[in-house]
Amino acid sequence: MFAVHLVSFFFSKLQEDPTKKVDRFLYAMRLHDDQLKDISARFQAEMKKGLSSESNAAAAVKMLPTHVRSTPDGTEKGQFLALDLGGSKFKVLQVKVREGMGIKRGGVEMEERTYPIPKELLIGKGTELFGHVSESLKDFLHQRNISLEKKHPLAFTFSFPCEQTALDQGFLLDWGKNYRPRGLQGKDVVQTLREAIDRTGGLDVEVLAMVNDTVATMMTCGFDDEYCEVGLIIGTGTNACYMEELRHIDLVEGDEGRMCVNTEWGGFGDDDSLNDYITEFDRDVDAASNNPGKQIFEKMISGMYLGELVRLVVLKMAKLGLLFDGRVSDALRTKGKITTAHVAAMEEYKNGLKNTKDILTELDLNPTSDDCIAVQHVSTIVSFRSSNLAAAGLAAILSRIKQNRNLRSLRITVGVDGTVYKTHPQYPKRLHKVVRRLLPECHVRFVLSDSGSSKGAALVSAVAQRLASQRRQVDETLAPFRLSQEQLQLVKARMRAGLEAGLKSKGPSTIKMLPSFVYRTPDGTEKGKYLALDLGGTNFRALLVNFKKGLQHNARLYHKIYTIPQEIMQGTGEEGTLVSWTKGYKATDCEGHDVVSLLREAIKRRNEFDLDIVAVVNDTVGTMMSCAYEDPQCEIGLIAGTGTNVCYMEELKNIKKTEHKFGKTEKGEKEEDMVEGTEGEKNEGDAEIPKMCINTEWGGLGDDGSLDDIITPYDVEVRSILQQLGLNSTCDDSIIVKEVCGAVSRRAAQLCGAGMAAVVEKIRENRGLDHLNITVGVDGALYKLHPHFAGVLQETARILAPQCNVTFLPSEEGSGKGAALITAVARQKHD
Repeated sequence: MFAVHLVSFFFSKLQEDPTKKVDRFLYAMRLHDDQLKDISARFQAEMKKGLSSESNAAAAVKMLPTHVRSTPDGTEKGQFLALDLGGSKFKVLQVKVREGMGIKRGGVEMEERTYPIPKELLIGKGTELFGHVSESLKDFLHQRNISLEKKHPLAFTFSFPCEQTALDQGFLLDWGKNYRPRGLQGKDVVQTLREAIDRTGGLDVEVLAMVNDTVATMMTCGFDDEYCEVGLIIGTGTNACYMEELRHIDLVEGDEGRMCVNTEWGGFGDDDSLNDYITEFDRDVDAASNNPGKQIFEKMISGMYLGELVRLVVLKMAKLGLLFDGRVSDALRTKGKITTAHVAAMEEYKNGLKNTKDILTELDLNPTSDDCIAVQHVSTIVSFRSSNLAAAGLAAILSRIKQNRNLRSLRITVGVDGTVYKTHPQYPKRLHKVVRRLLPECHVRFVLSDSGSSKGAALVSAVAQRLASQRRQVDETLAPFRLSQEQLQLVKARMRAGLEAGLKSKGPSTIKMLPSFVYRTPDGTEKGKYLALDLGGTNFRALLVNFKKGLQHNARLYHKIYTIPQEIMQGTGEEGTLVSWTKGYKATDCEGHDVVSLLREAIKRRNEFDLDIVAVVNDTVGTMMSCAYEDPQCEIGLIAGTGTNVCYMEELKNIKKTEHKFGKTEKGEKEEDMVEGTEGEKNEGDAEIPKMCINTEWGGLGDDGSLDDIITPYDVEVRSILQQLGLNSTCDDSIIVKEVCGAVSRRAAQLCGAGMAAVVEKIRENRGLDHLNITVGVDGALYKLHPHFAGVLQETARILAPQCNVTFLPSEEGSGKGAALITAVARQKHD
């Protein structure tokens, strides 16, 4: 009975659909989406390892920086030579790039010639191989009648893994594709090429760039499609590259912009990370290869191995009696008898089965129709797995780009080259479909590269020339903003001269040096409740400040913000609101009037309350006083925000403008009396020095032409940000704009630092000190919010005033609290 069942079982198997038989036999090669997502996640993890300086040495996926920092933007132009080395032959080309025209519209013209490489050179000395290349280059120039009188820029496509330290420098990591020349591993192949060109003689050639074929493919497609930022090769070998954020590439200094990374993804799995997806046939292919244990991912995908995988599967099925009635020919046992071209022929839409029968017949086999169907299905599964694995790797790259840019969806183009992708009738469609299924949120376009590696290398050189020219233009434009130490010393001297001139009672000065009649800074013992009004923006604040008795440096502040209607901002002074002449205020009948009197009259018109107006100060003085309450060494106030200004405590004897101009306070005391006995800075062995806070209004420096030698044409222009101008900015544009912003803001901080150095040096010299310790109270959005302004300002002041130890103390609630403190100091002195 058992024998009957067994015969029945085998009979049913013989009668079943031959494709199902293959499906069961190759179950491990048929990958579903969950497995592909798992492989994609593993590849992402390997990418991170390769990008990190800590794990790169041990990473299977090397993630090699290419020093290609930009894709084409259509403005590239020029004439270039190109060498393309990486296959059984190599090409020499002349490439002409026209500005503003894509490849499809004739923007790139190319003349080429292919030269054979004798087999002995593939296993001989590396210098002999490159000697052959340079001799062929010389022959090409003679054949094309290309002038040897001028220097020709040359781009070098080198399709082997290299560690690049510059665009024109790359150290060979390993050979592949049956190349085994001696003496070049670990050497700079660009330098080797240059030396070979020099030995050949008669060639005036400058090697500008070395790229591999994957990068060149991306660049070629990028010339026509600005969204192309990924290159993919699926041919004899396989690889991918993409534009990575520079901040993530540990092996390269800098964090601005992007750089193309050559993933060398063929090595994925070399660390056993794909062991659960590797079949016995993959292991057999690997064992028989020239580099066992290396390029595992490549051996599962690329054209060099697909035919051999199919042969091994068919051979085993035949041995098991599942094909050809168990008959095996010598040809089927021979490595290399089934090629990737055979695989592609078997999968043709109309002639696939006929081609399969012809191929099997050439292998001395006598296939039945079912045998042909089964073998064709073997080819389908092996090539489908290849496209699935490539899709999983590509999905990992696209996901990383999307995450890097924090995008919900990604529009991107992938430039593709390689014989498998080009010649296999169904491979592209399968690849596209799986990528889009794995990443439904990405809009991915695939563009086939035409002569990608050759044109792309020339385009890399063209882009490099464009960026170099752009860099020169940027440097020339920003040069006036980059101030030398000599220029800053000059600004400091002019500021000092302006300060001195402004203190005099007569004579012109663009720095007004306005007396504030604030004679003392707080000492922390102030007490009482005070009202303060803070007016100067589109809103104004009313504040109640309570300094508690017996508690030093303890202040409670309560405030309310009131908006100012436009009609009042631009109305008349009698409407009860005092305004200035800037920041949108245009109220009439204020200019030239005593602003305190105007405020008193407005309060009287209300007839609701009575206030004793003790002081009026500007925001700079208020900032100084607020910080002095916390730090007794604070004698300078600085505003670096929408506008800029400085005040400081000047010795009264130096202020000529206050002579015979003392008025009376609201209570009737003469301010002249208040000066007498005013506490000042105490130096060892010196008497108390009377001082007054001076509002410099230093923004006027240069109004008399004294800064014309550092003023640029751009200082008189006000521009909106790029988006407001309707410009479509690229990553490169953004980097340049950021550099411009950095240069402008750095100059602003340096000028501020130079002015501050002049102020602190004046204070030090006033007091006859060898060394001065002083604190500057600072307020303003530019100082507080700009990431580098404060550091540059402080460093400039330190360099220009080395004998002064200047501490910068940011002010909190500076102007309002400071006004209250001035009132408290004045009241305390009166009491």
